[in-house]
Amino acid sequence: MSSPSLSPSRVAIAILCAGALAFACGPRTHSEAASTTSLATAAPIFQQGTTHPHDSSRLGAAIEVNTERDGVRFALHITNAMKKHVELTFPNGQTHEFVVVDSVGREIWRWSESRLFTQAVQNKLLSSGETMQYAEQWSHPTQHGRYTVIATLNSTNFPVQERASFILP
Repeated sequence: MSSPSLSPSRVAIAILCAGALAFACGPRTHSEAASTTSLATAAPIFQQGTTHPHDSSRLGAAIEVNTERDGVRFALHITNAMKKHVELTFPNGQTHEFVVVDSVGREIWRWSESRLFTQAVQNKLLSSGETMQYAEQWSHPTQHGRYTVIATLNSTNFPVQERASFILP
């Protein structure tokens, strides 16, 4: 019984397939892995009062600012305007952010500064007509003047960013 002979083209195809597989699964440098990750997880930046361009009819957003003696309270309200439920996806434990900037755009306060967040993906279901709220407080601001708060919903599939101006007398 004779053994089947391998043609040169079959050997070449097998070697090319093995090489492609080895290249695809091979090690990457730290900078290559980081750049790929940052491109895949980078959230888009939106203008004041906008939501994801394709989903603007799904979520309504409003920001509330209350100045008090001992600080400023911020609340981001997100409402599902659809007739069906919406599932929000968050890449980690940080579901929202509040940033205060001064009149020239310098960052004065960031809610998430010095906080740690879980690195687990999480989902939140928002029923039709349901509103959820994220509220935080900037305690004891020392500088007086005109400020803008930028509130962000860090959802990967329905990101929202709202802005509101306020004055600390």
